[in-house]
Amino acid sequence: MKVRTSLIWAVAAVIAGFFVLLGYFIDHMVIHNLRLVLIRWAVLLAAVALFLGLFNLLSVHWSKVSEQLTGWPYSAILILAFLVTLILGLVFGPDNQVSLGLFNYIQLPIEASLLALLAVSLAVAGFRLVSRRRDLFSLVFVGTALLVLLGTGPWLTGGESSFYILVGQVRNWLVQVWASGGARGIVLGVALGAVLTGLRILLAVDRPYGD
Repeated sequence: MKVRTSLIWAVAAVIAGFFVLLGYFIDHMVIHNLRLVLIRWAVLLAAVALFLGLFNLLSVHWSKVSEQLTGWPYSAILILAFLVTLILGLVFGPDNQVSLGLFNYIQLPIEASLLALLAVSLAVAGFRLVSRRRDLFSLVFVGTALLVLLGTGPWLTGGESSFYILVGQVRNWLVQVWASGGARGIVLGVALGAVLTGLRILLAVDRPYGD
């Protein structure tokens, strides 16, 4: 019985994936409408999964607060912030000044602080790397990080000196050429991996839905 159920799910997944993929290459009304229906079902299931994830998050933190476990005040703050944000978003809408104020004056400064801590952590990690392993790649890493930090942040002497402009140009060249090239290579690798995973599921080689 279990084998038959797994086979049914595999056939359903292959047929759904085949019609969705076919709708991008064949301009036919029936296939196009069927593809839209399947995609809408997928979006609906993703929304339900998100709702279940949020409910699980609230239930876990609520149990920590009710049982007075370690770190329960942080869980209480999370629940309170979540409920306040949700109620304000439902009542006033996401484009209201209150909702935008919460984002601009709470969420945005927190994200900026985390990014600043990340930059400092990377700088400290780079110096520790050089102190422990002094080779060419470590020196290139630390030098690149210093150039990017110096070219991004403001200087006490002002931003009109020729040396500051030169460092800024080198920083832009590193970001636009080397960093962008590496990021595009990573994105291409992720895209190829996603295509390969989709093909393996489409051909029923992998069956994550049958576990």
